[in-house]
Amino acid sequence: MRECSKQCLLKEVCCIEKECRMWIDYPEDNNCTLIAVNRHGPMTLKEVAERHHISIVRVKQIVDQTLVKIKSVVMFDRY
Repeated sequence: MRECSKQCLLKEVCCIEKECRMWIDYPEDNNCTLIAVNRHGPMTLKEVAERHHISIVRVKQIVDQTLVKIKSVVMFDRY
């Protein structure tokens, strides 16, 4: 976990670093993706959608696109 996340977690304050790529607009998890994962572990598509203020369908599309990219990298490395 990043040092800034550790400090926010210890002090129980919301992160104000909106430029950080881990920042999310979700105060219940201190506005930090790393803290959300640390607290909740694996999350459902619905939970991810709520945190990022997008639809469940959009989260599924992103997951599917990511899996295609991972598969192409793994297949490329095999040859």
